[in-house]
Amino acid sequence: MGIASSIVVFIILWWLTFFTILPHGNRPPAEVEEGMEPGAPEKPRLWRKAGITTVVTVVLFGAYWVIQDQGWITFRGNPFDETGQ
Repeated sequence: MGIASSIVVFIILWWLTFFTILPHGNRPPAEVEEGMEPGAPEKPRLWRKAGITTVVTVVLFGAYWVIQDQGWITFRGNPFDETGQ
């Protein structure tokens, strides 16, 4: 796997993980002020969630890299090729 495809896979995994982690721990404010969106979280903690996302993504990318490197699953070649290569 080349460096460019590795970066692309990492970025895609990071954003998917970020959007998965984003809603966890959000609580609406106790008192909603006028002009404030009632569904907006009181403390979104985005930097903390970005850090957690990065750690989780590194683990997921490592697993992906091992699976790809060992050849357990390959994305190369044509799966419908009759020669099986």
